Amino acid sequence: MAGQPQAAPRGDTSLEQTLEKTEAVAADVQRASDNLAVVNTVLEQELPEDIQVGEVAQAIEHTNQLEEKLAKSAETLAEVNAALSEEIEKRLEITALCQQSAWRSASTTR
Repeated sequence: MAGQPQAAPRGDTSLEQTLEKTEAVAADVQRASDNLAVVNTVLEQELPEDIQVGEVAQAIEHTNQLEEKLAKSAETLAEVNAALSEEIEKRLEITALCQQSAWRSASTTR
């Protein structure tokens, strides 16, 4: 309706920009985790256990640890993104309510 307040367009706030960036980082972290899992699986399957000693065994263990860390980081980023999305929605609702209140106040003083 004409004259009615409208919510701020999406993508304009710094929180929304932050959310977009963290979503991109989360996707990158997830891809890295998936790629590392593939590398680790290949290493474990292609190298006989009698060869998986010394530095090779340490490298395989290190990739396991990195894979776990990346998976946890991806999970944490997903949680942060969900919280940011909720905060953005709350702020948009509050902004819309404030605009409606201001609009009502302005129209009653006319």
